[in-house]
Formats: sequence, structure tokens, C-alpha cells
Amino acid sequence: MNTVSPQNGGSGPRGNPGAAGSGRFEEELRAMVVDLAPRQFAVVQMWDAGHGELDGCVAAWGTVYEDGRTQVSGADGASQFVLGSPERAVWWFGREVGVTARLVWLAAPERTAAA
Repeated sequence: MNTVSPQNGGSGPRGNPGAAGSGRFEEELRAMVVDLAPRQFAVVQMWDAGHGELDGCVAAWGTVYEDGRTQVSGADGASQFVLGSPERAVWWFGREVGVTARLVWLAAPERTAAA
């Protein structure tokens, strides 16, 4: 578990939430959240549409956590999986003959100063 530096020897997680206001503390909290945020991705499927053209679609959306556990939901909402890695989602959605699948990672958020 990651933590930030205490600001005034508060009474723990159930202390006075209004007391946490210093700019430095807020910056540390935001940095911790950004560092620990799960990564999100799409699984896209591609296939030959004829005449040398490719076609494709978003087949699924996924979230991978720090421990590698990966939750994937089909874009149609009908299927949900818990997999060992994002690469397993590529395998799952690339099994159909003539279809390939790959990951497209959503950009990580920029670190921002406390608002």
C-alpha cells in the first residue's frame, strides 16, 4: 500500500477530512493516484475487407491492475472476462479465422498540480 507523508500527525484514515488541504499534500495524493491507476486499453479486431483494404472494430475494453489481473468487457456488453494479462485478451479476440487482434492502450493521464 502506498501512502503520502502525514501533514500534521492526524488521527488516521478517519480523521478530520477538512484538515487535509496543504498544496504539497494534495500534489502527493494526485501523484500517488496517477502512479497507481489501472491502465486501460481497447482490443481491436482487424480483417481483410477485400481489394487490399483493412477493416476493423473495437471488440473489447479492458483494465489491467498493478498485479497483472485484467478485466475485459466485450464492446457489445455481452461478455466479461478476468484474465491473467492483456495479451490473453488479444488471443481471445483473435481466434476467428481471418481476424487478427491487437491492444491499443489509452494514454496515461498527465500529472497535474493540485487544483
